[in-house]
Order: sequence, then structure tokens, then C-alpha cells
Amino acid sequence: MALSQISLLACATAFFGMLAFILDVFAELKKPPFGTPVPVKGVIICKFPVDPSIALGAMSIVAMLISVALGIVSVFFPYKGKPISKKVLFQDTLLIVFFNLSLVISIAGAGMTLWATFSESLHRIHNVHDDLSTTCPTAKTGLFGGAAFLHLDASLLWLICMMLALNIRDDHFHHHEGPEVDFTNNRHLRARS
Repeated sequence: MALSQISLLACATAFFGMLAFILDVFAELKKPPFGTPVPVKGVIICKFPVDPSIALGAMSIVAMLISVALGIVSVFFPYKGKPISKKVLFQDTLLIVFFNLSLVISIAGAGMTLWATFSESLHRIHNVHDDLSTTCPTAKTGLFGGAAFLHLDASLLWLICMMLALNIRDDHFHHHEGPEVDFTNNRHLRARS
């Protein structure tokens, strides 16, 4: 049995949201708490163990952007070839609330992942310090983990937006199409009278 367009978009949105969640969880788990300070000629060079946290963070950002794009498309997509105007969709207060909440949480999650990824990258690039008391820090602990849960929340909220949009769509088309009337029987009734 083939999946419908609705099911495909919902599955793809959830898949990329879960992928972003999993990648950020692994980035948090693999990130070292600190580097090893090595004194060399009046400076400290920080040596960091090889870990995939930067790559995992970058992949998480990409997965989340795909999830957000699919979430937005799923709200406005013309299912069964029937487009609906944005004006009709956004007359519903609940959809407006969930749509904006989804956007804000998606941006917050992507921002946290971006912050952690850039911080980790900068610590590795700028690893020579004049301060001999440096402890060779890494990105703040918990940023990847917090972002992971924001990604999970955002993907679930996009699915709720999709369901709300589908309900609005069904109500709109059912209201405008109305019940089908058989006019052939009415002609026969008029001919008899």
C-alpha cells in the first residue's frame, strides 16, 4: 500500500526532526568536557581528543532545517491538487499559535546547536593561550542536549500544525462544496406536477 502525500510529508518531517534530535544527543555525549593543556615556551597549547561533535552538530542543523522546510511545506501543500489560500488557513487562531510556536522553537533549537558547534570549533581553532592558567574549555555542556530536545519538540509541533491545517482544509472544502444534490429527480417531480 502506497503512502499518501500527507503521510509522506508527515513521516519526512518527523524523520528529519528525530534525526536532528539523535545527532545532537550524540554530539553532547561525544563532546569532551575539556582539553589537555600543554605548556610550550610561555604559552599553553590545548590538545583536544578527536571527537565527532562538530560534525554531528553541523549535520543536526541541516536535518533540522530540512524538517522545518518540510513542516512549512506540509501546512501549505495543495493535497489532492486542491490549494487553499493562506488567508483561509490563518483565520484559525490555533493554527497561528502553533505555527508561530513551531517557528520559534525551531529557530531556538537551530540557534543552540549553531552556538555549540561554533563554540566548539573556535576552541579548537584558537587553541594557543597566553594565560598559563587556562583549563582548555570546550563548548558549554548541555547546549547540544538542550537543542536536541528543542528539535524534538519542534518536529512534533510541526506535525500538530499539519493536522490543524488538514482539519481547516477539510472544513473549508466540505463547507464550499456542500452536499451533493441529485437534480435529475427534481426534474421528474416538476414534470409530474
